[in-house]
Amino acid sequence: MENNHSYWRENLRLIFICLAIWFVVSFGFGLLLVEPLNEIRLGGYKLGFWFAQQGSIYTFVALIFWYSHQMNKLDKKHNVEES
Repeated sequence: MENNHSYWRENLRLIFICLAIWFVVSFGFGLLLVEPLNEIRLGGYKLGFWFAQQGSIYTFVALIFWYSHQMNKLDKKHNVEES
């Protein structure tokens, strides 16, 4: 029982980290900090615009791969079998 509790606690921590990073990138960089970021150019586009249009999507995809990798490590740590 303790092993299950520990597994889900670590899983929820990973989910919270992913959601926090995605929120900061999409809402923080794409909306709240768009004006200061627009002073910087990336590939000819204003950085604030880039984060609002592309950056949050790229971050989301990267977080999916990171979460998958972390969950594989967590499964091995807690001896969880694939179904």
